[in-house]
Amino acid sequence: MNPTSSSTRLRAVAAGCVAAGIAAAAHAAGSYVFPAPSLDRWMYPFNSTPGTRPVISTFGSTPGAAEFDSRDGQMLVGFDTSAQVAPGQGSSLRVMQAVLELEVSNNLIFAYDATQDPWQCFVGTNDPAWRADADAGQPVECYGVGFRNGFSLATFQENTPFTSTGNFMAPGVRTAYAAAFDGGGALIDVSQSPRQRFDPKPFAIGQAAGLAPGALVPAGTKMRFELDVNDARIQAYVVAGLNAGKLMLAVTSLTFVQQQSGNFPSFIAKENAFVTLGLASPARLEIVLSDAPPPCRPADLNCDGIVSGPDLGLLLGQWGTNGAADINGDGIVSGPDLGLLLGDWG
Repeated sequence: MNPTSSSTRLRAVAAGCVAAGIAAAAHAAGSYVFPAPSLDRWMYPFNSTPGTRPVISTFGSTPGAAEFDSRDGQMLVGFDTSAQVAPGQGSSLRVMQAVLELEVSNNLIFAYDATQDPWQCFVGTNDPAWRADADAGQPVECYGVGFRNGFSLATFQENTPFTSTGNFMAPGVRTAYAAAFDGGGALIDVSQSPRQRFDPKPFAIGQAAGLAPGALVPAGTKMRFELDVNDARIQAYVVAGLNAGKLMLAVTSLTFVQQQSGNFPSFIAKENAFVTLGLASPARLEIVLSDAPPPCRPADLNCDGIVSGPDLGLLLGQWGTNGAADINGDGIVSGPDLGLLLGDWG
């Protein structure tokens, strides 16, 4: 995705909506800080104390192994936002910034990597597609959360069973999982992305100020995940959470491990004794809302309130470029964008 074209499109969309006379939600504008989560959970099949652990780790499974999800140890965090941001405001909400912050609990154990690594690094070395990781470490990534087994954002709790299938060791069975958007805008499970041979787009990649790439990360480091709210799909995900009064995010890494061992990231959970003593911080969320009008539907390129012939003309006029008609954000205006536009016609 081209961030420059994305930001240009968002500015153009906002200007178009102003011209169309769409009212702003001024009452929601401001910065909102949620200093602790209402839920944090180590989503790992062998977690015997769900929701009550002092630290939560993230890691992959043995590369090429088929018995577990590739993103084996996942961290779920949920924030009750309803006390500060009134639920049910619908599309009047516009998120300008959303930042999740986690405090690292283990000292000089894992290497800092702030860039996404391709899936080929995480298959078995005997796989013809395998290639070595070109840099030190593996990134910590933030995603949305999807649900299965009959659970939802409203019903998932810290002590909800890992799975209801009866086989907790199988891949693809966890009740709540890290999720990203596919090219068609659907939220999909990314727990097995290397095995399924695709690179999902993270909502954010963890950044640590002052650390050089490859450096070992000290305990107490604040790792920041600034969500890409310029992506219309991620924007919509955050807005949906605020409208529901609860925003959930998943933090994962494909950090290389061996059975029962490995040097992987761990983060402070809200139950940690150092949090009680004021010596450490749990997950923290900051949301900045604007009184600017909400963006139009992604396929409504001229922002006139309807997807129709003029929008099709704009898309065809930008065919093969990375212009504002790049609806799915893959960097080029092409067939998938045309399909999205026609699917949202009217």
